[in-house]
Amino acid sequence: MRDEEIKRKRTESRLVELIPEALATMNDSRINGLTVTEVVCSRGRYDAKVYLDKTYLTEEEQREALKQLRVVSGYLSNYIRDSEGWFRVPKFTFEFDEQFEKIARIEELFKEIAKGREKDKKNESE
Repeated sequence: MRDEEIKRKRTESRLVELIPEALATMNDSRINGLTVTEVVCSRGRYDAKVYLDKTYLTEEEQREALKQLRVVSGYLSNYIRDSEGWFRVPKFTFEFDEQFEKIARIEELFKEIAKGREKDKKNESE
């Protein structure tokens, strides 16, 4: 891994810790309990895509949360800049993480395959 990649990964891991901390200081119940699952910074660390857990949110709550996060992104940048002493903070883009649903679907498919194989084995032994 090159030095640039190490710095980017370090920035990403620090942002995963700092963004929920900043959100928790806010009085808005729509966003102060959100969980950050991952942060992916661009190559120059000018932009950061923040992935959030949507497990307990409805579609409407997700839309409201994204709208409010766009409003408070300046506050988040200032909070992170002040707490870390960074000269520049990436511009944030927020998305809800679809990965958990994909993983759950894949696990369901594997279970169905396993059940199908068990049926085949039973049919062959009879």
